[in-house]
This record gives sequence, structure tokens and C-alpha cells, in this order.
Amino acid sequence: MKLKQRVVLLAILLVIFIFTKVFLIDNLDTSAANREDQRAFQRMMASLRLELEPRLEHTLQSPWEIAAQWVVPREVYPEETPELGAVMHAMTTKKIIKADVGYKGTQLKALLILEGGQKVVFKPKRYARDYVVEGEPYAGYDRHNAEVAAFHLDRILGFRRAPLVVGRFVNLRTEIKPVATEQLLGTFMTVGNNTCFYGKCYYCRETEPACADGDVMEGSVTLWLPDVWPLQKHRHPWGRTYREGKLARWEYDESYCDAVKKTSPYDSGPRLLDIIDTAIFDYLIGNADRHHYESFQDDEGASMLILLDNAKSFGNPALDERSILAPLYQCCIIRVSTWNRLNYLKNGVLKSALKTAMSHDPISPVLSDPHLDALDQRLLSILATVKQCTDQFGPDAVLVEDRMTLSHL
Repeated sequence: MKLKQRVVLLAILLVIFIFTKVFLIDNLDTSAANREDQRAFQRMMASLRLELEPRLEHTLQSPWEIAAQWVVPREVYPEETPELGAVMHAMTTKKIIKADVGYKGTQLKALLILEGGQKVVFKPKRYARDYVVEGEPYAGYDRHNAEVAAFHLDRILGFRRAPLVVGRFVNLRTEIKPVATEQLLGTFMTVGNNTCFYGKCYYCRETEPACADGDVMEGSVTLWLPDVWPLQKHRHPWGRTYREGKLARWEYDESYCDAVKKTSPYDSGPRLLDIIDTAIFDYLIGNADRHHYESFQDDEGASMLILLDNAKSFGNPALDERSILAPLYQCCIIRVSTWNRLNYLKNGVLKSALKTAMSHDPISPVLSDPHLDALDQRLLSILATVKQCTDQFGPDAVLVEDRMTLSHL
């Protein structure tokens, strides 16, 4: 064989070797990642049912100190949290030492300080479990039980971006009024035999108070994030105008996602994929009200999109607001890990998992059966949407490998 032919043959063999090696390594990595996704799912399913009990073993720290140490730029709590039940037990039982009007916003809430100095946000019950909120997908009062359900869905999806939430019964006469600020106390009233309050907020009205059953009020408490992690507020790129007859750009511009990809922080880093994860989360719970979102300050797009304020959810189980999924079907990308988790949850697993996860809660049953059934139906719609994307653009373009190291120091 001539020297030139040998050189050409060696070059061809070298190219084949390189491509084979790259292909095999890529497939091995993908397979390993998929196996880890499956193991993570199995770990989540094994730890779904939380026992709310006060014991904290092998530590002298308070539950508040433990929860504060969990927070890192990409997680509010870690995957394995043996102390989670004890922290949530403290949230639902610790003595209330101060009560004030909630932080600014449109909906009624109260800010409580629990024994040990921990802040929590209390959202009162406004609707019965089977009440259906009619009208726009963002209509109605906040739903306290939606906050509880959304937190557990966040656990099940493996996002771990929602602050801890648990149901709690409070006695307004004996637990709240003696420690209430003058501002909050001034909004209390009696309606029939029931103690009520209307608080201070944009839509709070004396004519629309939240009322206890006698003196005892059902609600949810959300754990305040540590002050060492200040929040930064961002306008959601797929936010609504909330004005009749005026559409946001994403509602009429089919190439809107291309424009988003050219703007910071969506032009690099994980933020756009966080937006798409959040769209999936919001579609499942029926939340069409995420006009803004929060991340940690000075993050340059690296920290997570924090899943705060999920109470405009689970209003109407018969309404599937497809526009919530716009970031997914307009961008046609999704994390591989999210895609894997969604597939593990089909065939009724999602409904069963959420029901199990919420069964420990003091206000259980948290959701009515129609809402649980709606979750499984909405999951099918999400899977179908991703399939349409992969059919059009191919799985390599749609399924994005984006796994970030989440270290808890």
C-alpha cells in the first residue's frame, strides 16, 4: 500500500475512533444521568409521607437554624431532609409571639413571629374545598390550601424551589389578638359569632373580611426565607397585562421566545429553563398569576427562580389554561431531568404521590378529588406538548441537559 493511501486510511480510522469515543461517552453520560434521575425519583417517593413530630435527633440546633442552613442559590431545601417533619411541626405548633399585617401585596395575609424569632406568613381560609372559582384564571381570593399543595408538588417534581408551607389552625382571640400590632388589631371585627379580620392590602376591604369558625381560623403558614438571602423581584417575561383588550407581546408574537433569548438573564445560564420549569409547575396547579417572580439578589441569573406566592392556584379543576404553558410551547426546550420526572409521574402516579405527601398535614384533606384528577390530565397535556416539539425539532434540540451542582455547606 502506498504511503499516501496509508495516511488517508489512518486518518479515516482516527476520525471513526474519535466519533465512536465521543458517541459512547455521550451515551454513557446520558444513561448515567437518566439512572440518577430514576434513583432520585425513587428516593423522593420513599420519603413522601412526612410525620410531623417534634424530635430533632443528633443536633442541638433549633428547627429554624436547620431550615436556614438548607438554603443555597439553587435550592430552598435539600433532597434528603430527615428533619423536615420536625421543622414543619414547629411551624404548626410553636407559640405566636407577634402578629402584624402582611407584607405589601394585593391579598390578605398576616405576618407572624413564632417562638424563637422565626417569621411565617399566615394566609387564612376563604373557600371551602369544593368551591369552584369562576371567571378569569387568576380570579378570586388567595387559596391557603393551594400554598400547601404547591409546596408538596415542588417536592414531587424535584425542583425544591418553594419555601416550606404547612397548614395551621390558630385561635384569633387567644393566640393572635393579645400579640397583634395596633395596625392589625384595628382590622378585627365580629360577624355573628365569628371573629374576623380584613388586614391591610391592595384589595383588603372591611366589607370582605376573613372569618374564623368561632374563634378558630384555618390557614397556611409559609416559612420566611433567611434575611441573609435578600430577594430581587423581576417582571415575568410571559406576564399578563391584566387589561381587557390589551394583549402582551407573547400572546400574539410567535417568535417571542427568540427575542427573550437575546435579553439578560435569559441569554445565558439557567434562568430560561427555570421559567419553563415554572410554567409546567404553574400549569399543573392552574396558576395564571405569576406576573413577577423572585430570585436571590446579585445572582447575575445563576440562582433559581423561587416559587413564591402560589395561592392563586387550584381554583377551578375544569379549567386548563393552556396559555400558562406558553414558555414551553414557544421555546420548545425542557430540562432532561424535568422531562424524566414528568414521565415517571404519569399513569396516575402524580395524583397518588401528591395525595400521600399531603396526608400528614393538619388541614388534610388539602385538595378535593376533582383537583387531584385535574393534575393527571394536565400532566398528559404537558407530555403531549413536549412530543409536538420533539416531532418538529427533534429530541436533541428540545431536551436540554442542564444539571447544576447543588452543594449545602
